Amino acid sequence: MSAGNFTAEIKREILRDGFENTCCKTAALSAFLRATGSIIRSGSLVGFEFVTENEEIAEYMVGLLEDIYGAELNVVQAVQDARNGKNRLAFRCLSERSLFILSELGIAERAGEEIALSFDIDKYLTENECCKRAYIKGAFLGSGSCSVPKEENARSGYHLEIVFSSGTVAAAYLGLLEHFDVLAKNVSRKGTSVVYLKSRESISDFLDLIGAKNSLQKLDKLAWKKDERNNINRVANCMQKNFDRTAIASVRQVCAIERIAAADGLGELDPVLRETAEARLMDKEASLKELSERLHISKSCLNHRLRRLEKIARSYPEEE
Repeated sequence: MSAGNFTAEIKREILRDGFENTCCKTAALSAFLRATGSIIRSGSLVGFEFVTENEEIAEYMVGLLEDIYGAELNVVQAVQDARNGKNRLAFRCLSERSLFILSELGIAERAGEEIALSFDIDKYLTENECCKRAYIKGAFLGSGSCSVPKEENARSGYHLEIVFSSGTVAAAYLGLLEHFDVLAKNVSRKGTSVVYLKSRESISDFLDLIGAKNSLQKLDKLAWKKDERNNINRVANCMQKNFDRTAIASVRQVCAIERIAAADGLGELDPVLRETAEARLMDKEASLKELSERLHISKSCLNHRLRRLEKIARSYPEEE
């Protein structure tokens, strides 16, 4: 499963569940704009833009802004992304109310003649537990992505991330996740701050936190398949190693017996060792288990006899 497909499934599930309360919708909007929006100015007006390639998310967020704040948004750009062929949609809100909306979302406000930007999460937006979850979901809708191992490539790893333009917001977002015992990390990348999770367990915790039950089940199923493949590969590798060791031991034993035969002949051996040597030469590829059964002795007894034969062979001087 590609990263894009799994990410889209998680986001569809978030949208399908929606946000019940106005406080949660506000928290989700704020987080969404933090993750994918930017402040714009035109003369005395201060507003914002956001960019997304997901039409469902665009429609949902525009609907929230219109329903809660009566905002008017315009599509200012629709460009096809050369990497994946999808349209990237840019929406703009620039009006007499846009600064008020930014203030309500804890992002910016007027301070005298200046505009003061906030680079932290407004604590009042995430005062309730439900709003904390909503904020976490809103940010993932904005710039989140999640990749999981492909079924045909067990080596590919797990990765979930949310990208922020501000390290302060990213650090506060880490704090929200930690509040729910989801331990993430933060790294700078090309002028952005990325919050990320790298293990199946932590990503499972994240999906459970945001209520993405179907995506969580799919992740668990993929993880089970990957673990099953890894177990099969480990068993196969172990069997191959055992076979290699058996083959090497067999070659060593045969060489020792042939050396004895060339030097003194097997007739000079005591009957027990001669019987063992002849049995090994008759079937050079037989396992110890097969040989011991033919000779009606235990594997440990057979091993002891073969080691004696190898010791006898080593007693002969090396050939020039």
